Amino acid sequence: MRVQIHERFESGLPADDTHPYRTGAWRPQTREYDAWDLDVVGEIPDDLAGTYIRNTENPLLPSIERYHPFDGDGMLHSISFAAGEAQYHNRFVRTDGFVAEREMGEALFAGVAENVNAAKESCELGARPNMKDASSTDVVVHNGKALSSFWLCGDLYAFDPVTLEAQGRETFGLPDGVGISAHTKIDEVTNELLFFNYGTEQPYMHYGVVGADGGLAHYIDVPLPGPRLPHDMAFTEHYSILPDLSMFWEPSLIEHGIYLPSFHRDVPTRFAIVPRYGTTEQIQWFEADPTYVLHWINAYEDGEEIVLDGFFQETPSPDPIPEWSFDQNLFRYLDLYSMNAKAHRWRFNLRTGETKEEHLSDRVQEFGMINGRYGGRRHRYSFNALPCEGWFGFKGVIKQDVDSGTEEILELPDGVFASETVMAPRLGSSAEDDGYLITFTMDVNDDRSECLIVDAADITAGPIARISLPERISSGTHGFWHPADA
Repeated sequence: MRVQIHERFESGLPADDTHPYRTGAWRPQTREYDAWDLDVVGEIPDDLAGTYIRNTENPLLPSIERYHPFDGDGMLHSISFAAGEAQYHNRFVRTDGFVAEREMGEALFAGVAENVNAAKESCELGARPNMKDASSTDVVVHNGKALSSFWLCGDLYAFDPVTLEAQGRETFGLPDGVGISAHTKIDEVTNELLFFNYGTEQPYMHYGVVGADGGLAHYIDVPLPGPRLPHDMAFTEHYSILPDLSMFWEPSLIEHGIYLPSFHRDVPTRFAIVPRYGTTEQIQWFEADPTYVLHWINAYEDGEEIVLDGFFQETPSPDPIPEWSFDQNLFRYLDLYSMNAKAHRWRFNLRTGETKEEHLSDRVQEFGMINGRYGGRRHRYSFNALPCEGWFGFKGVIKQDVDSGTEEILELPDGVFASETVMAPRLGSSAEDDGYLITFTMDVNDDRSECLIVDAADITAGPIARISLPERISSGTHGFWHPADA
């Protein structure tokens, strides 16, 4: 392996840190690397071509009061494949907040679990004030640029998808301060980018489309009854789907700087379905059982119905445990088992306005990925994370066949944890699962990280290649596959 350190950063965290999301699989990185001629066990397939990009959280400074893993400074990791070879790069996302805090040597902005009035500097970007845009949540590639995003709406930071060379911000000419939510969507057929944002002022949500050329092509209001807390959206070939979920910030507390989400069991989940370039007046609303959905899997059109798959939380707000500390109870919202997240299907009849829904599995799972060529079109397979119990981490991947109702599982050894796993179609593939699953691992036993390549048609056979990274990376949230021919 040829390794070059691009830059080192000094950590201000305590040397004897015991925070559960700054240690173990979540131990932050402080170095940026470029690496080639990577060490490989097995063989990288010649028909694997493209880039896997991963977003992680890596705090460099203590929080003002209380750290939540979603506060961590964003870092991108890319591994690119061509002709059986691979190269790796990682870079911090140098947001305005990252730069300001590094200059001052202390946290300046309020985190997820802190009152916004605790901030030492003000910031009006995004869905809530005084919060640092960490750009640590999601990443996609559009119009030749990797775009890193923040979950509570922020700027999109652009990078070269292979080398991760910074290319500035992408705002698409939107009004100052509104930002763009995590989970922008790429239609690989049309090369359009779909997005939404939200906030605490009317109309509370907007939806937009960016054309294949990178220009803003469409932007409309999506009026909601009040401030909401959506996280993801979905699309079909002709429609976009925006959720109005039953768990959202408690309105009476917002004016006091407290952004506390509550689950409202008497408030149905609603879905706005709008033609991709439709107007506010063309939105058709549907109601469903109360829940919170962190991530959708895919959606498609089936005659006069829209079919939407995602992860239904049976207990979005788990009961607190009296003997637990405040932080322990706070982090129960990160345990997918506590929330009982299950793969679920909704059917919306565009003619009658009727909604039907059902579980697709009784197994706890989340963070579903599909073959991107099937985005917005009928899919058969999804590749979902197998969560750890009691904390936010993944111990493997589940291949879910929604046609047969069967599931296959690849579970990693104890002490080895996976990232969100992407599906990379092989060159010249025709079948939906003809390709490879790619994930980064965090091995706390041997203090190392690898990139695993798995045959998507037979995941139980285990990795066909294991590629060593320069050092162990931190756990995080999302990833993306960018095909070389895209």
